[in-house]
Amino acid sequence: MEHFDPNNPWRIAAAAIYRKPTDSRIMGTVDLDVTELEAFVLQKRRQGLRITLMHPIILLLARGVREEVPEMNCYVRRGRLVHRDHIHVTVSILVEGGSQISSVTVPNADRISLPQLADILLKGVRDSRQGNQEKASGSKGLLSHIPWPFRTWFVRFVKWLTVDLGISIPALGLSPDTFGSFIVSNIGSIGLDIGYAALLPLSNVSGVITMGSVQSKPVVVDDRIVARRMLTINAVFDHRILDAVQIGKMFKYLKAVIKEGRYEELCEPVRSEA
Repeated sequence: MEHFDPNNPWRIAAAAIYRKPTDSRIMGTVDLDVTELEAFVLQKRRQGLRITLMHPIILLLARGVREEVPEMNCYVRRGRLVHRDHIHVTVSILVEGGSQISSVTVPNADRISLPQLADILLKGVRDSRQGNQEKASGSKGLLSHIPWPFRTWFVRFVKWLTVDLGISIPALGLSPDTFGSFIVSNIGSIGLDIGYAALLPLSNVSGVITMGSVQSKPVVVDDRIVARRMLTINAVFDHRILDAVQIGKMFKYLKAVIKEGRYEELCEPVRSEA
């Protein structure tokens, strides 16, 4: 990945003007025509690939960050933006019969293929359901044993160390990059179409992207009203890192790739540059 310096004058000023994440949010929603993409997913499922619509969306987002919006792969540390040399993605999943939320980290999501992503998420879901997420369960268990108000002070201290200063805490499984570049969550699975998730204070993610359910809606195509399968994508971004211009570039990239039908590209991993 070629060198990218995100610290222009405005970004440095934004890191000082806004706090994370109480007053630094930009929200946006876009409807994507996924009629052909949904058919592609169904075809792959018939061929034995265990994927849903979320799988190609994750890869498209990750590749869009690498190709179009490198600014989205940054985080704030000590008042300046730091650009990652990798794109890891955290995917929210439902466990305990849908009553609890856990997560799976997808490393190098911009480089992997659909089959590789399917294996990573399947293993992550199995581990979560079997209670094998030692890092997450350990930190949660520790917090539950700390009395209030010391619990709040402890969280703020941990955030100051990991997020603000960029110091890792291996004993808690926490680091400045624990949650990767951004978070993806499928809120359509719980019956929501539009929802703006909170920017997790203990993370350095630049945004949280939520997928609604897919619905048939009337759309004008070639001057005719036809029924198309539409997916609502919602996003919350850290205004210290991104402006509406960069967010617009990401959504345009998603629309263009889906419209052009470049889905088969996702079936092969991306070669790293020499």
